Amino acid sequence: MRKKMLAANWKMNLNLQEASDLYSNFIQNLPFNESNHFVVFSPFVFLPQLSTFNSTLALGAQNFYPAEKGAFTGEISISQLKELQVSVVLIGHSERRSYFYESNEFLKQKVDSALNHNMDVVFCCGESLETRDSDKHLAFVEAQLTDSLFHVSKEDILKCSIAYEPIWAIGTGRTANSEQIEEMHKSIRNWISMKYDEETGQSIAILYGGSCNEHNASEIFSCPNVDGGLIGGASLSTEGFLQIAQELN
Repeated sequence: MRKKMLAANWKMNLNLQEASDLYSNFIQNLPFNESNHFVVFSPFVFLPQLSTFNSTLALGAQNFYPAEKGAFTGEISISQLKELQVSVVLIGHSERRSYFYESNEFLKQKVDSALNHNMDVVFCCGESLETRDSDKHLAFVEAQLTDSLFHVSKEDILKCSIAYEPIWAIGTGRTANSEQIEEMHKSIRNWISMKYDEETGQSIAILYGGSCNEHNASEIFSCPNVDGGLIGGASLSTEGFLQIAQELN
């Protein structure tokens, strides 16, 4: 059975007290069990405080630089993150691609750096409205995965989860329906199986990251190839995130 995963991406939100309270509420109330895995991707500045909670709730980083050390002002390395009990990193988020121009080649370097340090990865992929409307969405996402992720070994791909973000359905007024979501998730699983093998394809968690919330989570998670979600705005509320978590089972 594939693991279920729910990841909270707090982005550039909250203050230290709010982050600590929210993280504590998650620890106390999330339905932890053998099949459910929960991650919080926190802003860098809160990681030292959150790392002191010593919880089964995984602590993740939203970004890092793929070098061990050096003259990279303002950047943070994987080694530095590991000192703060970070166990998983987010790579390829649409905002990093769009606002900070992270290319497929640069994302490949980040994947290699993370895996070389035995860090778990949540790798994001997804297409724009223009790509979706031109009916090139499947080829586009497959190229993202091929260029940045599918070069790794079978052993390493099993340390990765994939989050599909339909950029065209985030803040645009358009929504992805369950058929569109399942089409992409099923395709991603098939590409993994073709690149590695069927067992590997069936083992990797594929998350949905397109404005998933407490109102649509049940329908989205009912798709056969959706194994959870990468949650943005709805993860800033204890009640909302816990309601989504209840839909994992």
